[in-house]
Amino acid sequence: MTLTSTAPNVFEAGLPTFTYGLTATPHDILDDLRTAQSCAPIAIGPLGPEILSYSMARELLRDNRFRLPPGITLAAQGITSGPLFDKLTSSLLGLNGAPHIRLRKLVSKAFTPRATSRLQDTIREVMNGLIDHVVDAGRCDVVPDIARPYPTPIICALLGAPPEDWPLFVAWTEEIFKAFNFQPDVNFDESAIMRAWGELDDYVDGMVAERRHNLTDDLLSELIRAESDGDRLNLDELRMLAAGFLMAGTDTTRNQLAASVQVLCEHPDQWETLRDHPDLAMQAVEETMRHSPAASIVPRAATEDVEFGGYLFPEGTFILVNTFAANRDPAIYDDADRFDITREDAPAILTFGGGAHYCLGANLARRELAEALVVLTRRLSAPRLVGPAPWKSLLGMTGPTTLPIEFASERL
Repeated sequence: MTLTSTAPNVFEAGLPTFTYGLTATPHDILDDLRTAQSCAPIAIGPLGPEILSYSMARELLRDNRFRLPPGITLAAQGITSGPLFDKLTSSLLGLNGAPHIRLRKLVSKAFTPRATSRLQDTIREVMNGLIDHVVDAGRCDVVPDIARPYPTPIICALLGAPPEDWPLFVAWTEEIFKAFNFQPDVNFDESAIMRAWGELDDYVDGMVAERRHNLTDDLLSELIRAESDGDRLNLDELRMLAAGFLMAGTDTTRNQLAASVQVLCEHPDQWETLRDHPDLAMQAVEETMRHSPAASIVPRAATEDVEFGGYLFPEGTFILVNTFAANRDPAIYDDADRFDITREDAPAILTFGGGAHYCLGANLARRELAEALVVLTRRLSAPRLVGPAPWKSLLGMTGPTTLPIEFASERL
């Protein structure tokens, strides 16, 4: 569609530009973002326009003329067709329009407080178990010792998989995650990913068959129960959703947990505040995700010629909604670079996205992170970084790759 518009083309409007490498972290580009943000709400980055202002980012995420490019992570690795590409694009993240609205409507009926509130004991048990393995040593690497193994058992419990099978899910997710990575993976093997995904599908098929005769209170049972105007989820959809929840609910949480622990360690007064006031846990989650988010960008593409924010975005324009910049917009947040878990009346963060693809599991993720931070601040006293904590690229799921800390004796 060609739009007749007097708005300047976004590429020809004299907007600020900045460049960064594909391995750049959010912290690497912060100064350049600040400079660009002071000049305009949009900048031209190395991959195209980047939305930097909070208000414009929030609006664009809700505008259906901009959509998530299907299979974008595989396309970044040079794969634009084939069985794996088809499988990824038929997932909930890959759908748009009426099919996506239908599935969201059914899934939202299943994602009830009842399905998630029962996980509180499991969450605490998992986190306490991980800390038990390191507390006597007085040191650990948060990434492999705590953050990485933390979320998978919780998602498995949510779905209703028994503990003895959780190691299977760990192995499957490690392999399948490679299809969701923006950065080329030297160990990428499409056949191995499809094999792991097939094994996961077979397992879920067995779970569904069992639940149809014996519904319980887990999420999979809730998905089977879910109905809207006589419409129900079929087996293919149940299988796709189970895998989707496992993928979406694992990598995001493990990376954000490590990022949240790091920023709290770097601000000892905030660690102590949370330790002494565990009722601030949800605020701590919001502030760590605002200040140090594991998800820093949201890709979108213009589905037609679009006039937005006073600029013309030609059809097919690839856009990055830079939520890292938006969450630190000084026009919205007072002293935006300050980390303060007691911050009040702050606008909602954009880290969970927005619009039609707003994260379905946002409330569960908040609960997982809040419970984890409460247990960590209670049991680990005066933690401090004792080595480098490099981050992954912001073009994808970011966060520290390693986070070595030392801490005092367990607080009774």
